Amino acid sequence: MSKLIVALGNPGTSYEQTRHNIGWQVFEKITFKDKLVWKEKFKGLYAQLRYEGDQCIFLKPQTYMNLSGESVRLAMDFFKVNINEIIVVHDEIDLPFGSIQLKKGGGFAGNNGLKSIFQHTSDKDFHRLRMGIGRPTHGDVSGHVLGKFNEDEKARIDEFLELGFEALECYLKEGFKKAQNKYSKKNINF
Repeated sequence: MSKLIVALGNPGTSYEQTRHNIGWQVFEKITFKDKLVWKEKFKGLYAQLRYEGDQCIFLKPQTYMNLSGESVRLAMDFFKVNINEIIVVHDEIDLPFGSIQLKKGGGFAGNNGLKSIFQHTSDKDFHRLRMGIGRPTHGDVSGHVLGKFNEDEKARIDEFLELGFEALECYLKEGFKKAQNKYSKKNINF
């Protein structure tokens, strides 16, 4: 069986270490990342690895967030992955910083990457690993998600990213339901 693991983010140095790129940052915590050989294709960067008996395709769309679905659709079609075998790692303003949730389907909460995936797959039922970045207390949402983490968040970001990867690894090893039961609404305990 093939699984497609998608991390949302924006390409370019100006977006590095921003809240919107937290999906890509989770990929940096993959314990077996040295085994991943990244290649350019599908309007993105992808790597393949056989893990726990499954063919896992890791994908970082390079289309900018609002066109991520183009990259996902190309990879889905090439590897013949159905919607139930996709998990998308993304930032989530409706969860406080440091919290994660695994979810199947649902709305987009203003996330244009999720919206684009729906537009290109015509299906909302893909799995999601929602990485909480919180809502801004003042200012606009766009500035918040495209902004860098504050000093308090930076002090805890490694721990948060590792929690995200632990949940992703549990999904790969034990399936969505077990990962959801174990990690949903989990946080790094401030």
